[in-house]
Amino acid sequence: MTSFAEHVAPAAELFPGAASWPGRLGAAKTSYITRHVIDLVPAGDELLLAPATIPSAGDVILARVESIGAHDWIERPDGRKARLFAGDEIVVAYGARYATDAYEAVVPDDFGPCDLVAAGGMAGRVVGAYTGFAAPTRIVPIGQLAGRDGSGLTVRDGAPIVPSPVPPPVHPPVVAVVGTSMNAGKTTSAASLVRGMTRAGRRVAAAKVTGTGAGNDRWHLIDAGGAPVLDFTDAGYPSTHLVSSDDLVATYFGLLSAVSAAEPDMVVIEIADGVAHIETARLLAEPAVRATLSGVLFAAGDALGALSGVNLLRSWHLRVTAVTGMVTASPLAAREAAGLVDVPVVATKDLMEPTIAAALVTQDSEAA
Repeated sequence: MTSFAEHVAPAAELFPGAASWPGRLGAAKTSYITRHVIDLVPAGDELLLAPATIPSAGDVILARVESIGAHDWIERPDGRKARLFAGDEIVVAYGARYATDAYEAVVPDDFGPCDLVAAGGMAGRVVGAYTGFAAPTRIVPIGQLAGRDGSGLTVRDGAPIVPSPVPPPVHPPVVAVVGTSMNAGKTTSAASLVRGMTRAGRRVAAAKVTGTGAGNDRWHLIDAGGAPVLDFTDAGYPSTHLVSSDDLVATYFGLLSAVSAAEPDMVVIEIADGVAHIETARLLAEPAVRATLSGVLFAAGDALGALSGVNLLRSWHLRVTAVTGMVTASPLAAREAAGLVDVPVVATKDLMEPTIAAALVTQDSEAA
């Protein structure tokens, strides 16, 4: 009789990346945000850590979980939710967070204990929280991961997408999905549009250009049929909160260039948070960005949000194709919105219908 071990492939075959990692790194729980950096860590028995410095956004660190709070799991590079326990070592990156329904957080000004501010793998210091949201999981930084030359690694070091100060010379029609706020239904709307256009026989690429690093929205767009699908972490940012306007625009153009290189029939761009968020507003108000957009789909939480959002976007000379999002989850709220705006109010689920999705995109393309 053969043993169980004889029926199981060696660990190096099942998990080829683990074989070359230093033992300590292989045992740590690596996060989605840091997925492009791990292969830059030199192989060996010891994990090389850089000398401690004042933290900067994007620095990749090894940290120990001190106590469990709101985030009791961390998203792994493949999207799996790895449960956290006190004493675990995790690989995360410093960053600032803007989440009206969760935390406002900044990059700490020292290398002391701080917070796990996002399950995608972001360390920071919470300076404000939504009422009722649980206290953050506390972590203790151990050291910044170092590359082969001994210098500290950042998420930019492994980023596959290079930001660009100029738009691609040629790109397909681009539809942006923006909204009133966090949880207005932007990702669901974007994925539904991707699904509808895919069902209409179109090849659709997608990108999320702002937000807090996490794989959930990207997986949603991929599962809807988007290919390729990228996000700002692929351009080297753990989050885009407090990123300069020039860097935001360069990130947008870099991602648009990358997905356009696959020669899709169209591109769906998701812009996180709401139009009142300063980084979102600056990006949408940039003339060079506006010039790439053939239309905007606006996700609203309620009827008044739909009205003010449509008016604000028009003040930036953007063409709103339709209102969608959470407001359409209620037939009554959708009717209220329809009575206030002069663009179609389209239920999010209806965006998955090929004829409805195609009509919106055709209208966008003709207006470009």
